[in-house]
Amino acid sequence: MSYVGKKFPNLSVNAMNEMGDTIQINVLEEAIQNKKKVLLFWYPKDFTFVCPTELHAFQEALPEFEKRNTIVIGASCDSAEVHFAWLNTSKDDGGIEGITYNLLADTNRNLSRTLDILDISEVSYDEETGLDMVVGDSVTYRATYLLDETGTVFHEGINHMPIGRNVNEYLRLIDAMSHLQEHGEVCPANWEEGKEAMNANREATAAYLSNN
Repeated sequence: MSYVGKKFPNLSVNAMNEMGDTIQINVLEEAIQNKKKVLLFWYPKDFTFVCPTELHAFQEALPEFEKRNTIVIGASCDSAEVHFAWLNTSKDDGGIEGITYNLLADTNRNLSRTLDILDISEVSYDEETGLDMVVGDSVTYRATYLLDETGTVFHEGINHMPIGRNVNEYLRLIDAMSHLQEHGEVCPANWEEGKEAMNANREATAAYLSNN
C-alpha cells in the first residue's frame, strides 16, 4: 500500500534522542504540531556497513534540512539501548557518534509492519514445530518518507538493503514541494531550486519543452 497523498500512520514509537533518553515519537504529530515537513528514513540494522554512511550523510546535511523547515528522523527495528550504544561508538569504529536527530526504535515492528517495509519474503508453517516461521530477516529495507506540514506523505521510496541513498535528492524533492506550495507551479524533470517551473496545462508544457 502506498501512502503518497495520504496521512502518515498515527502511531507512537519508542525513540532514542541525542541525550540518551528513551522518548516516544509520533511522526504524524511531529509534522502537524511543529508545522514542519518531516523526512523519515529507515535503515536495516545498527552496527552494519552502509547504514552509518547514510546516518552521517543526513547529519552533514542537517543544516540544509533545517533551512527548509524539515525535521529529520532515523529509524530501524533495533532497540533504544542498541541505538544508544551505537551513538556512543566513534565514527572511526563504525559508530554514529555525533548524530543529533532522533532515532526510532521500532522493536515491536508495529510501524514498519503497517508501512509494509519489512524483509519478510513469506511466512510458512513448520510441521515439525507446529509454528508459523518467518522467511527473511524481519528488518526494514531502506525506506524513505517525506511528509508535509499536515502529515500527508508527498514522497516515499524503498531501496534494497545494499543500495545507499542520495541525500541531495531529498533536498531537491523538498524544494519542489515548497515551490508548489508557494507558487502553485509544477516542477518538470530534473528541476532544481532556481530553475524554471511551469503551470499545469498543455500550453505551458509545450512552451517549456520548446525552450528546453
